[in-house]
Amino acid sequence: MSIRSTHLNVRPVRAFSDNYIWLIESPAAAEQVVAVDPGDSEPVIEELKRRNLKLAAILLTHHHPDHIGGVPGLLRLGRIPVIGPKDDRIAFETRVVRNAERCELPDLGLGFETLEVPGHTVSHIAFWGHGALFCGDTLFSAGCGRMFEGNPKQMSASLNRLRDLPPETRVFCGHEYTAANIRFAKTIEPDNKDLATREREVTSLLANNKSTVPSMLGAEKKENVFLRADVPAVAAAVGLSGHSPAEVFAEVRARKNKF
Repeated sequence: MSIRSTHLNVRPVRAFSDNYIWLIESPAAAEQVVAVDPGDSEPVIEELKRRNLKLAAILLTHHHPDHIGGVPGLLRLGRIPVIGPKDDRIAFETRVVRNAERCELPDLGLGFETLEVPGHTVSHIAFWGHGALFCGDTLFSAGCGRMFEGNPKQMSASLNRLRDLPPETRVFCGHEYTAANIRFAKTIEPDNKDLATREREVTSLLANNKSTVPSMLGAEKKENVFLRADVPAVAAAVGLSGHSPAEVFAEVRARKNKF
């Protein structure tokens, strides 16, 4: 199944226990796709063969093995550009993109704005364009990533940057964590009606073996507690009324780490 995102069709490829690898179909070149964060090559190659598709480029958001581990295997398919952040831990990039730089793939009819979103890792980036956001492990459906290398101030700023994108943006994140994220969010905002509605939708989707992502950014602003650190009720729920949103975010994230 492919998911239409404004002018894009995007195919989810499942990997490991809960990873998503995204295959973006080229709107200009028939049967050519771009892989986002291929942590495993085998499911991607199987999907390419099954759909008679050709891999034309690879986009990477960060250096973690479950997001880049499949690249060497995919490069055996031919000369494929690999585009990602400046990070010496990624050895096979053919092009580095930096903050606010355009990532253009003209032959494929694709172009994305690169957004630096440190926090999960110090060099994490996201790709935004065509009504779609490919954000790796920074923003999740109803959640956000752990801070393995960055700090709460960085992560809060990165999430706010993504929150400021248009509400109709579809969020293509790196993992299927929605149900667990909602269970935690309810401990902070038990009376959030939008969150309750989302929980019912997610329960139905998972019961039918369907993906809960992508989500809509406009909905995330209402449901995702990590995007709501500036809401007085969220600050009050964690005992930090009057504190800065960054401080509230840090407390919420610390609670999620122990949840």
